[in-house]
Amino acid sequence: MKLLIIEDTKELAKTMKAGLEKAGFTVDVSYNGCDGEEKAYANEYDAILLDLNLPGKDGISILRFLRSENIGTPVIIITARDEIEERAMGLDLGADDYLTKPFQLLELRARVHAVIRRFHGRTNPNIAIGFLTINPSARVAKINEKKLNLSAKEFDILEYLAMNHPNVISSEEIAEHIYDDSFDPFSSVLRVHLTRLRKKLADAARQDVLITMRGKGYSLWVD
Repeated sequence: MKLLIIEDTKELAKTMKAGLEKAGFTVDVSYNGCDGEEKAYANEYDAILLDLNLPGKDGISILRFLRSENIGTPVIIITARDEIEERAMGLDLGADDYLTKPFQLLELRARVHAVIRRFHGRTNPNIAIGFLTINPSARVAKINEKKLNLSAKEFDILEYLAMNHPNVISSEEIAEHIYDDSFDPFSSVLRVHLTRLRKKLADAARQDVLITMRGKGYSLWVD
């Protein structure tokens, strides 16, 4: 899953990025409001972590703009303890949750997983589709209760396809969600990850699971 952090305190932003990447997220970072708004508008993210006091453009204005453009990406507001009115305004404008500084990375990860889960209409923290089960927090995937030995990016691809099942997802959408903004779209990395994932799923299920829809993209056959 891919996140955007918009936070001007670089040390905090780097700490958040490192902690979330360790938990398996792909993370982009912006240190000012104008750049953050541009990234949030131009790219697809699974959640946005938004500070309120930013140079260039404040967090409330960014949130107001995104919601006015019908961008429904879950937003977690990062606030100082004395920003009660701004926090309330952000929630009224459509923010999904908030965290008060200072906070623990464990709580941050839990809040991110929760808002993404609610956004996709799930109450169960696990994703269960047919014989496939995925635990996003533990980053464990199983077929018929047998754990799959997946690389980090293979897990990311599988999780994203499962979250969007039964939709067909294009390679561009997959790349957008599992790689950061330094990814080279002309490289063969995604194709290699898809090929390896397809084989591991087929070996475990004894049938094709990752299906290619020619000219459209990829989907899971797990029913």
